[in-house]
Amino acid sequence: MTELVDEPLSRRDRARADTVREIKQTARRVLVDQGVDGLALRAVAREMGMTAPGLYRYFSSREDLVENVVADLYDELTDVLEAVRDAADPATPGFQLLSVARAFRQWATTHRAEFGLLFGSSAQGVFRPDDVHGDGDRPVQLAGQRFGAVFAALVAQVHLERHFPVPAEEDIEPALQVQLRNWCAKLPVALPLGVVHVFLSCWIRLYGLVCMEVFGHLRFALDDAGPMFEAELRALSLVLGVPEEYRPPAA
Repeated sequence: MTELVDEPLSRRDRARADTVREIKQTARRVLVDQGVDGLALRAVAREMGMTAPGLYRYFSSREDLVENVVADLYDELTDVLEAVRDAADPATPGFQLLSVARAFRQWATTHRAEFGLLFGSSAQGVFRPDDVHGDGDRPVQLAGQRFGAVFAALVAQVHLERHFPVPAEEDIEPALQVQLRNWCAKLPVALPLGVVHVFLSCWIRLYGLVCMEVFGHLRFALDDAGPMFEAELRALSLVLGVPEEYRPPAA
């Protein structure tokens, strides 16, 4: 059987790929500095010494460019989370999950503008929820699915090993059951409904706390949200049946 070998890119294709990469990097800088409202193709073109019409040879619209930048950001964040997961010692699902949660907060608090674009209201009017969280094959959807799979797979592994308590399906409000089933069908990992319920509850607590910290909504009470995050992380280790896996972060 003949093995298929990818043909090397032509000089023209390499030049185009380099230009696309530079455009996205420039757009990211503009987005970080000025937000989505300040991102115009002519602003990106001006930064690159191009004309705005010239950008249309690479991206069909402003929305197309933003979507590609968002996909790259999701991939960047997921690369960080996967690296932390794979480097965790011990390499147990519980410790990996707690380490990944901590890495998520670290990335969010050191990339506030990018976090706002991915998870906040910065992109309202540019994306619908299904643009990222749908089950399609657009780059931004594939990147969003890959991000979600990191947490979903680890929760599934923890449950398989520890069988943490989950509500019986009949004890979940019927209207919530319907919504959880719809969401579960989009997950890259098949999970029982009760596990999905616990997973979502844990995610709301962690994600909600990180959002409030990044967007400055905890300043009324906390100058440093780190200890509160660690308290929540420790509490969630109890919910997931892995309290012995929790370790305070290194100084």
